[in-house]
Amino acid sequence: MVFWVFGYGSLVWNPGFEYDEKVIGFIKDYRRVFDLACIDHRGTPESPARTCTLENVEGVICWGVAYCVRGGPERERLAMEYLERRECEYDKKTLVDFYKEGEPSQPALTGVVVFASTPDKVSNKYYLGPAPLEEMARQIATAHGPCGNNRDYLFLLEKAMFAIGHEDDMVIELAKGVRKVLGITGNGIPTERKRTGTSTKALKSLTPVLRPLQEAVAMDS
Repeated sequence: MVFWVFGYGSLVWNPGFEYDEKVIGFIKDYRRVFDLACIDHRGTPESPARTCTLENVEGVICWGVAYCVRGGPERERLAMEYLERRECEYDKKTLVDFYKEGEPSQPALTGVVVFASTPDKVSNKYYLGPAPLEEMARQIATAHGPCGNNRDYLFLLEKAMFAIGHEDDMVIELAKGVRKVLGITGNGIPTERKRTGTSTKALKSLTPVLRPLQEAVAMDS
């Protein structure tokens, strides 16, 4: 038995559980957005933070990290229990394919479970919905909770995406907006960036060398 956990938010830099393997890759037809409220980690009920969820958009991709947990049912159970507590503000699980870096034509993992949020403020109390970048930047710049500041969540994600070689334009622009609100110059990241392409068309020119992995279970923070 083995399962994989896909992270596109804080799991990219802080999985929080023991894992046996780490793989950089992406899922198709989803993009990372900051439309989910966090009221118990990086924010409070009175001043919610904005954290990552997924938006379904055909033709785009979302890069992240998959972590493999092996060792039998007990290790899997402990990891899953931890993740379900951590992901309690996500109300939707979706089965998707996971693609490895450099292998865009065939999925390396199938039946991957991704935690996201229903984009409906009526049925999902944690869904904030989109907002102008300046408004989101002000909210992220000021929100804080028991686990730290909302702005640190964003800045750590920015650095983590740079570290895996696939920066996200939305994360970069939002981080710039937060720094502007705070009056911060610079970001500590080298000026030569490798920004993440969002269109699957750009991946078609790559020649896939398929080495399938086992079926997986994945989720995010």
